[in-house]
Amino acid sequence: MLVAFSVTPIGTGEDVGDLVAEAVRVVRASGLPNETSAMFTTVEGEWDEVIDVVRRAVEAVGARSGRVSLVLKADIRQGVTDAIHAKVASIERRLAQQ
Repeated sequence: MLVAFSVTPIGTGEDVGDLVAEAVRVVRASGLPNETSAMFTTVEGEWDEVIDVVRRAVEAVGARSGRVSLVLKADIRQGVTDAIHAKVASIERRLAQQ
């Protein structure tokens, strides 16, 4: 499964980079395939392990912020691996054909 999520501390001011970095550290330390973009971090793995990483990322931010916003989108597809790269490669192939 793929999960794209964004964790945002609320009430800590405009610059949230340090707290968001804490969430990304949790994801990277998990060892699961992941990518971070300007607005989301995507993680790939099995349901339990991915949801656990998201939970721990939220807890890391929540440890320094009394309120946390979580946006999550999941692509749950049995038997698929490396979707984190395959989905993008599929679009790139289509774009190259035009």
